[in-house]
Parts: sequence; structure tokens; C-alpha cells
Amino acid sequence: MTELDPEDNKLLVLARGAMGRTGGASGAAVRDTDGRTYAAGEVGLTALRLTALQSAVAAAISSGAAGFEAAVVVCGRLSDFGVAAVREVSPAAKIIFTDRDGAVFEIVDDSAISVDAAPASEVSGG
Repeated sequence: MTELDPEDNKLLVLARGAMGRTGGASGAAVRDTDGRTYAAGEVGLTALRLTALQSAVAAAISSGAAGFEAAVVVCGRLSDFGVAAVREVSPAAKIIFTDRDGAVFEIVDDSAISVDAAPASEVSGG
């Protein structure tokens, strides 16, 4: 089992907390280049659908984050359009995927996904 460093473990705790608070199927947290963290669950409104990772990225960017160091996604999928959003801002950011218990099943690093992973209309949920 992959052990997370203390900073990434903090993201895991925040992502799990967001998932629990929202009652959603997944949660995510990101750490910006200033060390600030943002956590979010899924948004499932009729007018707005975001994955947990997209929600966390949106919270960070709307709060002035200039870049990302890392992200943790709990119970998410590698096909999450939020991956493209993280990559657009910070191509080298590490994205860690875990199950509900925190067991890491994938780590996406700077060599795994290109910035144009999904068309803009798909990234925005459209």
C-alpha cells in the first residue's frame, strides 16, 4: 500500500470530510502553490454538475490560487474532467486517487496526462 506524505495525507482527510459532509459519492481536495487547501464534494444541481475535483479546483481558482502542487480524489475516476482542469493550471501537479478507506489506487503525475485531455465543453460539463 502506498503511504502518503503528511501534506498529501492532510488532503486525503479533507477530501474524505467533504465527501462525508455532502453525502456525495466522492470528495476531493487540492493544495495550491502557497500551501492553502480547498476541499469539495460533488455538485449535482440541475443547472450545474461538477465532480468533486472540479468543485475543489473551482473553489481554489475563485479564491485566487495561481497553481497547484497536489490533489487527492476519494472515490473518483481517472476520467474525471477535473484532471484536465488541474493540468491546465499546473501540468506538473500530482493527482492521487484513493478508495473510500484511503488506499491509493492511482497517482497521476506530470508524465501521465496531457493538458488537452478533454474538450472545453466537456470539462465544463456541457
